[in-house]
Amino acid sequence: MKNNIRVNRATNKISQDDLAKLVGVSRQTINAIENNKYYPSLELGLKLSKILKCSVNELFSLDDE
Repeated sequence: MKNNIRVNRATNKISQDDLAKLVGVSRQTINAIENNKYYPSLELGLKLSKILKCSVNELFSLDDE
């Protein structure tokens, strides 16, 4: 799975720390997600898409797409 969290976060001018606080996780969790070392739950994915003002499909995609 790939993600575009780093790009969307930069577009919205939100730091990893601020995003983490908004969705209720640690900054390290956001970093791990951005580096494809951790796959978030559906609930966290939905929270991220809401904060970053985009769809879940814009944030995450399968490797083969």
